[in-house]
Amino acid sequence: MRHLIKNIGLLAGIHPADCLRLCGEAMAGMPTIANAYLLIEDGLISSFGKLGQWHGEEKVDIETDARGGIVLPSWCDAHTHIVYAGSREQEFVDKIRGLSYADIARRGGGILNSADRLHETSEDELFRQSMVRVREVMAKGTGCLEIKSGYGLTTADELKMLRVIRRIKDSIPIKVVSTFLGAHAVGRAFTGRQSEYVDLVIHEMIPEVTKERLADFIDVFCDEGFFTLGETERILEAGEKYGLRAKIHADELAASGGTAVGVRHYAQSVDHLESAGDEEMALLRDSATMPTVLPGTSFFLNMPYAPARKMIDAGLGVAMASDYNPGSTPSGDMRFAVSLGCIKMRLLPEEAINAATLNGAYAMNLSQSYGSIAVGKVANLQITKPIPSLSFLPYAYTTPLIDKIIIRGELH
Repeated sequence: MRHLIKNIGLLAGIHPADCLRLCGEAMAGMPTIANAYLLIEDGLISSFGKLGQWHGEEKVDIETDARGGIVLPSWCDAHTHIVYAGSREQEFVDKIRGLSYADIARRGGGILNSADRLHETSEDELFRQSMVRVREVMAKGTGCLEIKSGYGLTTADELKMLRVIRRIKDSIPIKVVSTFLGAHAVGRAFTGRQSEYVDLVIHEMIPEVTKERLADFIDVFCDEGFFTLGETERILEAGEKYGLRAKIHADELAASGGTAVGVRHYAQSVDHLESAGDEEMALLRDSATMPTVLPGTSFFLNMPYAPARKMIDAGLGVAMASDYNPGSTPSGDMRFAVSLGCIKMRLLPEEAINAATLNGAYAMNLSQSYGSIAVGKVANLQITKPIPSLSFLPYAYTTPLIDKIIIRGELH
């Protein structure tokens, strides 16, 4: 199947196929071609260039007219909790009344609230609810999606979540990766017995998860009031023995030391980082671990933003993700995250877009095949309506701008 996209006003996000991530000054680079074409063959990018270079000698099966819009890679959202049951708008009201995220958690809300709802929800119903959200983010331009468990907090319910994620992988054309996050909080049955819960994660959950091959990564919420550095080390070491690569919730609520643990365990990414400082940046600079910032969380919780500007100026690469979840970021709109990256984190539009595409793909170990315009990469693309410039994407942050979505070379 050969699919030609013609009359592209601007083809953006062009990087060499062997460029797996961008760091420091390179993050401001956004190679483009004006008045372009792009050819897709069997779901992969086959060629691209100036429209005048396309002479039409080769037969195509589908032609898509971009009508002067911008074509860029689909968003690569490397951190979500999109599989959950129900909603938590009452906690939204509690926050308006002055309660913090930690206050709500101490009262038995937050993650435990979602765990209670998920326990009472059948697998089929959980799948149905989650697919509504997955289709929503796909329509908003997301072509790669990481989904975490972590609202089960019992072996049976964690497995239920991960099976739902596997069903999503099999039911949607976008690329989905799965992360086991049994150490998201301590289940209610283990209140006051955190070490015993950690033992459950290590000795029961991880073996069961890997026996069914349900996860690509393992994650731990290593932060103040959640899991300690020692507990995080134990869980990651157990995951490594079963072939699960690390991701870490780190340095969100306090400088927890989670970044150091993540780097020590060759984590693919360390995420949140709202409380990260110079020490964490120095550790990340000499590592292959991608810092991933979640500006939607800071926006929704009225908390400080991760120091993404400082990270880039220090030579680091940065990925950007939505953190779509029912408590702290009930939105998977990656363009809004990009806008927040510009407005609140002082990133240039090019830096924010690269953080949400190529570097987001890297944070899921997918940048060999996704996240940029390069021959041989999967043709997951978004086509905008005609707009004045690339900067208009984060500038006009609520204006519907997507005209067409292409996933694996096909229109959706």
